[in-house]
Amino acid sequence: MCSDNQTTVSDFLLLGFKTHRNFTFLLFFLFLAIYIVIFFGNAMIIISISVVQYLDIPLFIFLKHLALADVLFTTNIIPNMLYVIMMEGAKISTNGCFAQYYFHCISVYAQSLVLTVMSLDRYIAICQPLRYSSIMNHKFCHRLVFWSWTMGILLMPSEMVALSQLKFCSSNVIDHFFCDFALVLKISSSDTSLVTWEDYIFTLILIVLPFLFVIISYISIFISILKISTTSGRQKAFSTCSSHLVTLCTYYGTIIAIYVFPVEVNSLNENKLKSLLYVVLSPVINPIIYSMRNREIRKAFRQLLCNRK
Repeated sequence: MCSDNQTTVSDFLLLGFKTHRNFTFLLFFLFLAIYIVIFFGNAMIIISISVVQYLDIPLFIFLKHLALADVLFTTNIIPNMLYVIMMEGAKISTNGCFAQYYFHCISVYAQSLVLTVMSLDRYIAICQPLRYSSIMNHKFCHRLVFWSWTMGILLMPSEMVALSQLKFCSSNVIDHFFCDFALVLKISSSDTSLVTWEDYIFTLILIVLPFLFVIISYISIFISILKISTTSGRQKAFSTCSSHLVTLCTYYGTIIAIYVFPVEVNSLNENKLKSLLYVVLSPVINPIIYSMRNREIRKAFRQLLCNRK
């Protein structure tokens, strides 16, 4: 609680990249270019899969929602980050900060669960190919997508209620380019144990357990691939999940780089660098990987461009 001689904070000051102010314009245009690539690359995937009929199959439906989660994730952070960079630090209201955290979690949990159901899709396709059509039908596919988005939406309000009860007195400085959860809790004057435990539990349910499922799925997939007698058969089977595997490595690799080590262990600049990789790397790689390695996606892109011309 705030004492009588302390002022309750109504907004936070995001410092951004204060140690790189000589490169303000370079950073601004670099991240603006990256955001444009992310937005239009993922938008092309979403539009292509939505309008091209032969892409209306489970694998591409999951990919469309992964792209949608990437767009939500980056749009929630990067435009405000660009403003912080240009202003060399900018204020954000406490409600705005909490809203940014809410949509951050919704998009991250959706990314995690969509990647998990994509692993399930690849497991059934490779390990039980004869049953694939009967198991991974459109009804089951859309249910998986629905719950991938709904789980975070259902769980997050309880954490947001606990977060809204926190008090912030005197200090309102966050040395980051977005409302990082750990740094927000660090400057709180209240007991943060409840919201911290809720965050741990939700992370366990929606990120850690799906990650373990992904590992088990791919162990089974690799065992099944090794059992294929011909080299060409093994290569064909592996190629069907290689793009997804790259996406998984990028997504979980950046998460592990940030959260395996506590913030106190690393310098704030190092933590910002890791957060940057987390914010931009996976969303910018996904459309590039899938457009380069997937013939159907490239064909759909060309079809859309030709129709527009």
